[in-house]
Amino acid sequence: MMMDANKLANNSTIHGKVWASFQHSFSQVQFLLDHNRLLIKEINQNHESKFPESLTRNVMLIRELNGNINKVVELYANLSSNFVTAFEDQTEGLSAVRAAVRQPPFESSTVGGQAGGMKPPPIFQKKMQQSS
Repeated sequence: MMMDANKLANNSTIHGKVWASFQHSFSQVQFLLDHNRLLIKEINQNHESKFPESLTRNVMLIRELNGNINKVVELYANLSSNFVTAFEDQTEGLSAVRAAVRQPPFESSTVGGQAGGMKPPPIFQKKMQQSS
């Protein structure tokens, strides 16, 4: 049973690290989006000026903008992957805790006015509704 308590403490630490990772990734995305806004503004100004050197500079700015967009896509892909992994780890952790405490996987409920039906936890109810 002591091992289970250590596992729960470890899960809290892991969740804190996952959350910190999400926050870091979101701040990187926000920085790139803010920078892209400035790049687009400068590109528009250069385009309106129609000076040859401004239009030449736009080539470099558009390449930078494209690179930033690719970085944002990559960050969102990593966030999505990390979220799925964290969710799967959380689900596996809940299963381990339930097994350790010897609780049924689903809470009992009444179905059709009769006791004995099984009702999945709310998180799984939403998932089942979305897949229907």
